Amino acid sequence: MSEFAARIDVRLYEPKDKHPKIFETFKSLKKGEKMELINDHDPKPLYYQMSAEMTGQFQWEYLEEGPEVWRVSIKKLV
Repeated sequence: MSEFAARIDVRLYEPKDKHPKIFETFKSLKKGEKMELINDHDPKPLYYQMSAEMTGQFQWEYLEEGPEVWRVSIKKLV
C-alpha cells in the first residue's frame, strides 16, 4: 500500500490548470493523508500560496529536489 492517498504529476497539465488541480486533489484528502506532487521545477510558489491561504493546514516535505524532477509530500493536517 502506498503512503500517498493521491499522486499528481502536474507536468501532464497545462500551466493554467496546475494549481486548480493541485488544490482540488489536496481538498479531497482526509485529515492525516498525504499526496505526492511531481513537477519539473521547484514548486516553491505553490508552497507560498498554500502557506498564505491554508496556514497550519498542511505539512510540506521535499522528497526529490531536481534538477529535472521535484517530488513533494503534502500532508493534510486538518
